[in-house]
Amino acid sequence: MIIGIPREIKENEDRVGLTPANVEELVNAGHTLIVESHAGDGSGFIDAQYEKAGAEIVNDPAEVWKAEMVVKVKEPLPQEFDYFHEDLILFTYLHLAPENDLTDALLEKGVIGVAYETMEDSGTLPLLTPMSEVAGRMAVQAAANLLEKNNGGPGILLGGVPGVRRANVTVIGGGVVGLNSAKLAYGLGANVTILDVNPQRLAQLENILGNGVQTLMSNEVNIRRAVIDSDVVIGSVLIAGRRAPVLVTEDTIKEMNEGSVLIDIAVDQGGNFETTHATSHSKPTFTKHGVIHYAVANIPGAVPRTSTLALTNASFHYAKEIANKGILAAVKENATIATGINTYKNHLTSKAVAESQDKEYTPLEKILN
Repeated sequence: MIIGIPREIKENEDRVGLTPANVEELVNAGHTLIVESHAGDGSGFIDAQYEKAGAEIVNDPAEVWKAEMVVKVKEPLPQEFDYFHEDLILFTYLHLAPENDLTDALLEKGVIGVAYETMEDSGTLPLLTPMSEVAGRMAVQAAANLLEKNNGGPGILLGGVPGVRRANVTVIGGGVVGLNSAKLAYGLGANVTILDVNPQRLAQLENILGNGVQTLMSNEVNIRRAVIDSDVVIGSVLIAGRRAPVLVTEDTIKEMNEGSVLIDIAVDQGGNFETTHATSHSKPTFTKHGVIHYAVANIPGAVPRTSTLALTNASFHYAKEIANKGILAAVKENATIATGINTYKNHLTSKAVAESQDKEYTPLEKILN
């Protein structure tokens, strides 16, 4: 199979879809790898390393996109839509629920869109997990910096000092992101509250984090009270394939103390806060009602070396299986890959995306049979 690795063009996105070690393994398996020049620079992988691994380096992204399969990190931007072609296998994060134009372009061009974020294995999301771990930890780092006076915050040290109140941190959602945020915030000495709708998950979180972290059932009353009392609120609730639920209203945000910080990790699926909109690493925050909003849609992109290695550790196995077997055999033999198929040629095969966009849904099984 001919496999292309383009350079990411999203602002401040320096991750890359495959490492030179991944490329070498695919080349040894008989595949042809085409890498756009400087695609790996931001992650510390230079063109010479890809060439040594057996890849062809090209300057024109159009040449990369002519491949049978393109392996990326982030969803394509509008300027990349013209590169789409029939039967292209696109393996990347897609986050289609809030992206009508991207969905329409994939369907119009007959692209087979395999989304990292919807791939499921025994109730887990193996390709979302590593980036969720990174984002959850980075959210706390960002919050600690934003609380500093010189960054527009109220001048609060996250962990406090003896005799001085610690920062109150609320984490909404007890999944992978929430656990990592709560773990780091607690480790830095903050007062941490974590909310989730699942009592069993709350019990697990308490066993993991200990009694020093307050666990609460996630409902409107508890969310409102916790948010108003918080210096930092981290929204981490995602539903695979669907728009993220809005859990904190604008009215509640108006009641927060001036200089408080909201971190919306779910923003690439629409966001958990009513007042949020996506930001970038070059301009990561905006202030509304006196509250600092941090809503970077590609948080792990700030640590591309770590993020690329963590992501490809999880994604490469599936990319290699698709390359070796072809998409039809891979889907039929591996249920996890099948759950990643959001578009199959001219059909929308993700029920969650179809419902989010009010589009026609076609079960993948119906097409394959």
